[in-house]
Amino acid sequence: MSLTLSMDFQYTSTIEKVWSALTDPNKLAQWITENDFKPVVGHRFQFRHQPYNGWDGIVEGEVTIVDEPHRLSYIWATGDEQHTVNWTLQDLGDGKVNLHLEQIGFSNVHGLEGAKYGWSAWTVELEKVLAQ
Repeated sequence: MSLTLSMDFQYTSTIEKVWSALTDPNKLAQWITENDFKPVVGHRFQFRHQPYNGWDGIVEGEVTIVDEPHRLSYIWATGDEQHTVNWTLQDLGDGKVNLHLEQIGFSNVHGLEGAKYGWSAWTVELEKVLAQ
């Protein structure tokens, strides 16, 4: 069984600023966590979170698609789980951008709900980064 998380967020910003917040490691660190991300297909990276409950806090990733400024995709692997994270950016005009998140490959509802909670919190922080 494979479950998919699908979420949409609207921001008052430019598509270029939202793209930069998704791909610049310094900006990513402000809204997700410490990382060594580069928007280059094949680049392997880590998101380094605080360890807790026996989890080492490391998310292993590999960039699979870079279509600036419209689409970004990467592998998101931690523990026994490996997902694909797809970001799709759409300029809605009038200074608004839609950011669509699709995270594919959850093995259970618990993991999907945890990711939904995490992304909901992180995207609030993303909004603060975009306001800078």
